[in-house]
Amino acid sequence: MNSLHATADKHAEAVKKTNQTGSNGVTKKDIRKAAIRYMFMACNTFNYENQQGPAVVFGLSKVLRKVHKKDEDYKASLNNHFNYFNTTTWMANILLGASVAMEEKDGIKSKDAVQAFKTGMMGPLAGVGDTLVWVLYPTIMGSIAGYMGLQGNPTGAIIWLILNVLFFFFRIKLFELGHTSGLKLITALGDRLNVFTEAASVMGLTVVGALIPSVVKINIPLQFHTGKVKLPIQTEILDKIMPALLPAVLTFVVYKLIASKKCSITQIIFMIIALALICSFFGILGV
Repeated sequence: MNSLHATADKHAEAVKKTNQTGSNGVTKKDIRKAAIRYMFMACNTFNYENQQGPAVVFGLSKVLRKVHKKDEDYKASLNNHFNYFNTTTWMANILLGASVAMEEKDGIKSKDAVQAFKTGMMGPLAGVGDTLVWVLYPTIMGSIAGYMGLQGNPTGAIIWLILNVLFFFFRIKLFELGHTSGLKLITALGDRLNVFTEAASVMGLTVVGALIPSVVKINIPLQFHTGKVKLPIQTEILDKIMPALLPAVLTFVVYKLIASKKCSITQIIFMIIALALICSFFGILGV
């Protein structure tokens, strides 16, 4: 990390000058095109040998052609980017923008530094990106949109669509940010990434926990009879112990099954459907 800090300070001023003079012929339009090309191919060419490597090459190939005038340098740069690369696609925009800036400054001599930078930072940034993008955003917004849809309200779906359009342009800005100051920004925040990830995880779990009673519905219509006394199990026993006790228990069991990795998500879904059908047939569960 210390070497990355030193590299960041070294490159920051040079990148700024390069952006101002355009000495390599790279423009903001080129950077935006590179961002869009990578974004559309990030998961479409994914494989288990070099993961997102081919998508990186596809995204950066045109802008790197402007950076490297010699054919041999250009081929060497592309081969270098074909190496293993895997991080959250959103956060990759910052890394790739910074990588282009490094190659603009030092040319093919920066090849090893670019690979070391990508390899060293793709893990920490994936932790942040996976927490915010792949977990919090779809879980929170998807739950809200789905709940509104169950109520016959299309507002949630409209908000979901608008947010995805806005985030598309935001991801392009992340690539530009990486190109102008990403190297220095990432290394400066490196020591704080874990704290930020944990804080975001706590917030996400809090929101998901609050949504459980609203989204997961379980009702037991059975009544306990003794003599002339009738005691509804749901309202007089379970709800007295804890409101939404059964939804919380079901959610806990599902999370445990997912964490155990003994069952796939599809298998868990079918098990819940089968359990609901059987319990409904025998009158254990009601609407």
